Amino acid sequence: MRTLKICLTILCLFGLVGVNAQEKRNFKIHTVAFYNLENLFDTINNPLKFDEASPIMEMNFDRGGVYKKKVRNMARVISEIGKDVSNNSPAVIGVSEIENRDVMEDLANDPHLIQKDYGIIHYESPDARGIDVGLMYQKSLFVPLSKSSHELVIYDDLTRDRVLTRDQLLVSGKLDGELVHFIVNHWPSRSGGEARSRSKRIAAAKLSKRLVDSLQAIDPYAKIFIMGDLNDNPTNTSVKDILKAERKKEKVKLKGIYNPMENLQKKGLGTNAWRDGWSLFDQIMFTKPLLEKDYSSFRFYKAGIFNKNYLTNKRGRWKGYPLRSFADGGFTNGFSDHFPVYVTLIKEVN
Repeated sequence: MRTLKICLTILCLFGLVGVNAQEKRNFKIHTVAFYNLENLFDTINNPLKFDEASPIMEMNFDRGGVYKKKVRNMARVISEIGKDVSNNSPAVIGVSEIENRDVMEDLANDPHLIQKDYGIIHYESPDARGIDVGLMYQKSLFVPLSKSSHELVIYDDLTRDRVLTRDQLLVSGKLDGELVHFIVNHWPSRSGGEARSRSKRIAAAKLSKRLVDSLQAIDPYAKIFIMGDLNDNPTNTSVKDILKAERKKEKVKLKGIYNPMENLQKKGLGTNAWRDGWSLFDQIMFTKPLLEKDYSSFRFYKAGIFNKNYLTNKRGRWKGYPLRSFADGGFTNGFSDHFPVYVTLIKEVN
């Protein structure tokens, strides 16, 4: 698959040309995305997992038909993320709430995606719900060089019992020839309340920060993406104080992290809704080298929430909320209770 070349008008707000000037320049463009797939479980009972509690396993009829529709719906969304700019589905996409590698393979082989020839990276996590994180990549655009899974060991503050949760996935490789790193997360939930569960997400942030530090110890200019459903907003302690992610580009120092999602949150946007309030738990942030103004290599262009009209409820109490797949014990033929997020990368070409 060829990498698309497009012609963009770069305005002065990007600091590339004068105040009253504009110029047309040719760029390669790729999308990096993340999507919480909301309980993408298969219909096979795994005795080693508590998958009986998954929505599809709790259904008493047509599990196979529901599963096929669920996969088809997820594949449709993935195929369209960032397509309005890149004319392509994501070069790389992190996913969460998947049961196993098999469901990722079914996703990659769906008619919406099969022509993209997605590769898959997945490890089993010890999570109590039986859900994992994973990474999908177009083989023609991204070549993995290393991969590893990193266990998050945490305990309940009151009972001191071990809390089994998702591992963090680290993948390094060449995106269209350039070395980049992806850390895929699904941090512990807010079960029991935000305050009581906060320490678990702080621990998750510390693990992500250690992974970033280890990469930057080798190369301070490493291009690193941290993505996932963090179950925290961009302004929460885990992101602001532990990862030290900045909202303003000019404040990001070498080895620092920029979080474009905080600006989206300030505009009142979100990726998931609860009790008439929006949160922006799904985030993609990255290190300073992706902010440089030299477009001879891939740099950040823009970030967004993929919240097309068909992904939202049209009526009733949940009007405007993400149109989830499962509700009231049945299948809605919807998508996910989270909207996907993405960033667009550009590189100047002759």
